[in-house]
Parts: sequence; C-alpha cells; structure tokens
Amino acid sequence: QVQLVESGGGLVQPGGSLRLSCAASGFTFTNYAMRWYRQAPGKEREWVAHIYNIGSITSYADSVKGRFTISRDNAKNTVFLQMNKLKSEDTAVYYCAVPTLSSWGQGTQVTVSS
Repeated sequence: QVQLVESGGGLVQPGGSLRLSCAASGFTFTNYAMRWYRQAPGKEREWVAHIYNIGSITSYADSVKGRFTISRDNAKNTVFLQMNKLKSEDTAVYYCAVPTLSSWGQGTQVTVSS
C-alpha cells in the first residue's frame, strides 16, 4: 500500500532554514505528482507546494513563494521541501501527499520560534 514518511521537522529560529524529506513507497513514484501541505493549530490544512512527475515543474502558495523550494529525487522515491527565511507563521505540521491517490503521510512538526 502507499506509504509516505516525512522527516526533517524541528525547532528553528526565525530566519532559519529546514529541509523536509518524504520517503515514498507502495506505488510507482515517477508516475505521480507530489505535494506538500501544512496545518497550523486551529487552522485548516493548506496547500504549500506542488511538483509534477515530468519535467519537475513546480508551483507554490503565495505565502511561501521565493522562500520554499520543492524538489524530488526519482531514483530515491523521495520528495523534499527546502524552507528558507522561516517565519513564525510557518509553524505547522507539514504533510506530503500524492493528490491523485488521496494519500497522506503522518506529518512532521515545524516550529519557528525564538
């Protein structure tokens, strides 16, 4: 079955960086686009970034554009989210997902605080 395992979250100061990873298994990774979402306390889950399976075309939510970069390593069945210039409002649980399979990981906590 589809498995998505996120890692790389943690506590970071404002202005810092983190790199999230999502290891995928149970499906043909190269056939599917991948997404990152996040959910802050008391808020609805929101889409963060998207990467297509072909050509690595990407798109981003306005709130993270220019600060976050989504990428994928098809040889390792892994998708990444490089997060730079982090702000307190980026604090959330971050999830990777395969949108067309309606599959989600368990999430990884990112806390931006001084």
